[in-house]
Amino acid sequence: MKTLVIANQKGGVAKTTTAVNLAAYLGLLDKKVLLVDLDPQGNATSGIGIDRKTVDKSVYDVMIGREPAEQVVRVSTTRGVSVLPADLSLVGAEVELVNADRREVRLSEGLTRNEFNKKFDFIIIDTPPSLGLLTLNAMTAAHSVLIPMQCEYFALEGLAQLYKTIQLVRKNTNPDLYIEGLLFSMVDMRSNLTLQVMEEVKKILKEKVYETVIPRNVRLAEAPSFGKSILGYDKHSKGAEAYQKLAKEFLKRNEELPILPDLTSPDQETPDSDPTPQGGETANTPEEVST
Repeated sequence: MKTLVIANQKGGVAKTTTAVNLAAYLGLLDKKVLLVDLDPQGNATSGIGIDRKTVDKSVYDVMIGREPAEQVVRVSTTRGVSVLPADLSLVGAEVELVNADRREVRLSEGLTRNEFNKKFDFIIIDTPPSLGLLTLNAMTAAHSVLIPMQCEYFALEGLAQLYKTIQLVRKNTNPDLYIEGLLFSMVDMRSNLTLQVMEEVKKILKEKVYETVIPRNVRLAEAPSFGKSILGYDKHSKGAEAYQKLAKEFLKRNEELPILPDLTSPDQETPDSDPTPQGGETANTPEEVST
């Protein structure tokens, strides 16, 4: 079993699109997948075909200890994919949990309670566009981080901030967390800027950059409004082809590479600091990082 968090504090980079469609194609490849929607907007929940109006129990209930995950999980109409849905109660989670004990590990504890996580081959966690307590919980619960990124100038700055957050999480709550890879999303290969940014990122992350790139594709943008993955909406589109390729590359990498921490050089280490600023049990939530 492997838990993957899809994260980037920048919005609009196809985090949810990647979470939903990677889950769908892994399911098609006979893997049992749990999609965890940790974004209060609940787009992964609706994007996989679950009407948010029918959600009476959500991942929020799991995090506050009100319900075990097995009582909240929903089976989607997408082959092999189950969902821990989100609802608007997640908006208040960061406030409610700010003074709670072990607030950074609530999701991890919820997923491992009664060995619930062992029912799946992969757990994919979709996160909000921030580096707050919800994302911290996701990273603490995960083995690795997949980073979708648009090929824009400011994305490079955001990548540095996200990498620093990953370092802090490894130092304080999850020492085995590593970067699964970086995925270029919403790519327009006709743009010179796109090619320049891709080249710069490859210099930094080298083999961590996925060969698969996700193109800008109208069908990908349309699919969520029908409550379907691109597999269910238009499996012959360019977007569908890209996510099928991504799923195969993801599986190939995980067959060949052991789940080990990402090694970093000493000069990349960040100064001693706590991802929950000010330290202590009653500290505020992690400081939001914005670009």
